[in-house]
Amino acid sequence: MARYTISDFVNTTQQKDRGEGLFELEGNRLLEINLDGKVWTKSGSMVAYRGNIKFVREGILEDGIGKLLKRSLTGEGTRLTKAEGQGSLYLADSGKKISILNLQGDSIFVNGNDILAFEDSIQWDIKLMRKVSAILAGGLFNVRLEGNGMIAITTHYDPLTLTVSPGNPVITDPNATVAWSGSLSPKFKTDISFKTFIGRGSGESIQMKFEGEGFVVIQPYEEIYLQAGTR
Repeated sequence: MARYTISDFVNTTQQKDRGEGLFELEGNRLLEINLDGKVWTKSGSMVAYRGNIKFVREGILEDGIGKLLKRSLTGEGTRLTKAEGQGSLYLADSGKKISILNLQGDSIFVNGNDILAFEDSIQWDIKLMRKVSAILAGGLFNVRLEGNGMIAITTHYDPLTLTVSPGNPVITDPNATVAWSGSLSPKFKTDISFKTFIGRGSGESIQMKFEGEGFVVIQPYEEIYLQAGTR
């Protein structure tokens, strides 16, 4: 167990500017945004800030009724907040590990619960997985991000990326699936076995199948989604 004097503790744990630009990691689980303009963040992820920053929840006037309606149909509680101004903004999400991705004209799908922040230059849209809406209680909502700029995603523990190639599909548990390349369109399949009927089945009875060429990001954790975004 580490023991410090007050001055040693402050010197050891204080924020340090690493000069990494707009998105900067303070350890693996805390994101610093050196804000001069605006970014989109996961609502409820702000843990601290300094400077002149205001926060506005995503709404109908910002992005139109289409996204608002699609989000309401998912039963998923994840919402976005626009942070605007100048200062230092600190974000975290339940101690999950943070990865920063720099999109360079790329596109990626991210589970709605695993988005932490993205630049305002990124184009985004909500996508619904309608075919399993009657099977899963939540987690049907993902976001397609495209363009040029940085995004931050979160995972429970270290992420693992699996390559998808023609003739070599990847099949995943939806509760462990974090993101996938924009070129892929997953199909859902069910694998009903005896254990499902005796109450021991889990996400394995519903699977996502990725075919084509691209990648899938998974985490070593099954995140169970409930109605209204509660966990």
